Amino acid sequence: MIQIRHLQKSFGSKQVLKDVNLEIPDGSTTVILGLSGEGKSTIIKHIVGLLKPDSGEVIVDGIDVSSCSREELYQVRKKIGFLFQEGAMFDSMTVYDNVAFPLREHTNLDEREIRQRVYEKLDMVGFDTDRVAKLYPHELSGGMRKRAATARAIILEPKIILYDEPTSGLDPIISDLISRMIMKLQQELGVTSIVISHDLKESFKIADYVGMLYRGEIIEFASSSEFQNTSNQIVRAFLQGDSSVFI
Repeated sequence: MIQIRHLQKSFGSKQVLKDVNLEIPDGSTTVILGLSGEGKSTIIKHIVGLLKPDSGEVIVDGIDVSSCSREELYQVRKKIGFLFQEGAMFDSMTVYDNVAFPLREHTNLDEREIRQRVYEKLDMVGFDTDRVAKLYPHELSGGMRKRAATARAIILEPKIILYDEPTSGLDPIISDLISRMIMKLQQELGVTSIVISHDLKESFKIADYVGMLYRGEIIEFASSSEFQNTSNQIVRAFLQGDSSVFI
């Protein structure tokens, strides 16, 4: 489904991605770990076509999003749900209208069908739908905003879901709730999930595969259990919180 080959990206004089190579297994959850500012979010922004690489290829479902036409990119994006770090919801709309927005923009469904789908997805992320649908984003807690934004991300029933720091800023209980939601969606929808995170505890709860980005390259990619038992000294230092290696 997703292949990244020799991806390079610089912002001004700073090279963030030097040579990123990844093949994301279909129907699984892959977590990408790394230090803050290493460019983890930059990788998924390339997958959805929000950024163009300086060089390299980003293949999504057979299409190179780094060089495709606008129409091809539009078709690719319809297969992808993106949960932004802060949720990125429309503050002037209710939760219901936020979740319904992609359906109104990209389908010809009538309002009865839209209501059915919106309530289905709100229920899927664990909401009391009748109560939450009427609320506005500013009335939601941080965890509720993430869940509402996830409902919007899956409303078009994508093949791929991208999560950018889904547990950032949340307490341990709500972080666990979000992790359980990610696992539930992957199992029920059969999607390919990519999660950007620095939260080790939650990452290993949800991950089938784990990669680590360091100095612009993926230095380790393995199943969750293999990753935790790696012999790579940089990865081991990261997992153990040993800052001396990174100073």
